[in-house]
Amino acid sequence: MSKSALKRRAREARNWLMESCFPLWSERGVGEHGLFREILSLDHQPADHATTRVRVQARQTYVFTEALKMGWKPDTAADHVAMGLEALMGPCLQSDGLAGRVLDSAGGGLTDNSADLYDTAFVLFALAETVNALDGAEHAREAATGILKAVDAKLRAPDGGYFESLPADQKRHQNPHMHLLEACLALHRADPDGGHLARAGDIISLFDRFFTAGPGDLLGEHFAPGWTQPTGRDADIVEPGHQFEWVWLLHAYARASGTPVHPRADRLYAFACSTLDEDGRALQEVTREGAIANGSRRTWPQTEALKAHLAMFEATDEDAFAAAACRSFDVLMDEYLTPEGGWIDQYDSTGKPMSQNMPASTGYHVVLAMAELMRIMDA
Repeated sequence: MSKSALKRRAREARNWLMESCFPLWSERGVGEHGLFREILSLDHQPADHATTRVRVQARQTYVFTEALKMGWKPDTAADHVAMGLEALMGPCLQSDGLAGRVLDSAGGGLTDNSADLYDTAFVLFALAETVNALDGAEHAREAATGILKAVDAKLRAPDGGYFESLPADQKRHQNPHMHLLEACLALHRADPDGGHLARAGDIISLFDRFFTAGPGDLLGEHFAPGWTQPTGRDADIVEPGHQFEWVWLLHAYARASGTPVHPRADRLYAFACSTLDEDGRALQEVTREGAIANGSRRTWPQTEALKAHLAMFEATDEDAFAAAACRSFDVLMDEYLTPEGGWIDQYDSTGKPMSQNMPASTGYHVVLAMAELMRIMDA
């Protein structure tokens, strides 16, 4: 029963993307200077800002690679991907090959050229997904290779992994490494002989040795230098959305590498599920004991819960995971996504909307989760 229900939801996801999401962000999410807009207003209208983040250019480029793969207006989707690529391989990059953080929306180049691993990871991810979606995108593969050389030259950290920013932060952070892992898996699909799976394996090693070394084997967020355990709030607070996201990534790495799923995936999944509210919503922050620390609810943890349920279902074919995926999908569609193709990005702990606009960056989370649902259910 739940499997057939999930199949129907996969078809609903495709319809929402094709009829609402892609048209909205194509018509109103593209600015006048060859850059994607940072936000739309809550009534789905263009809202121009003086600046736009590099990660938005990367994420929206990815969104239209999915549109292209799904067959939505191929010429238009390809034009948007090409526009994104021009920015990602041009004004988004510093002279040393690393991505900056913030661009002038009027085409004046970087207004913040600080090196940031998180933004660089999303540029790599978008370049890889372009290769996976678009024939003849060799230039995107070559650009990714150049960026990775700069990452190795500038960001490799002596205590493991990569500096998350330059100048280096006094803390270490798992989240940018998580997205670099995601980029490596996409790059491996685009270039199986490029050594990307080995880099992904190195990040899995960080996950095993450091990210989950705290109490309960849960995923921590912030660490002291040398990846030692933090103190204070950083020692106790975890994010259910990232527990779910790592579950999905560990399953994806296992498929790519032909190895068993990391045993901690089940632990993260069970803990994150235990923190869902009675309707299946994922909260922003909890303690390692599962108590609510921040009961607000953003869109992205809901998409990561959906992806984790889907990964568990794909691995086991068990109806309970299909049912959990249906519940997460319904939360997304009923509470967060609009019929016009946008979203309400955040609610407070009482269920009151907190969002002042529709951030374009949320689209990456939504589209990826729906693409996974459609892939697994062959819809």
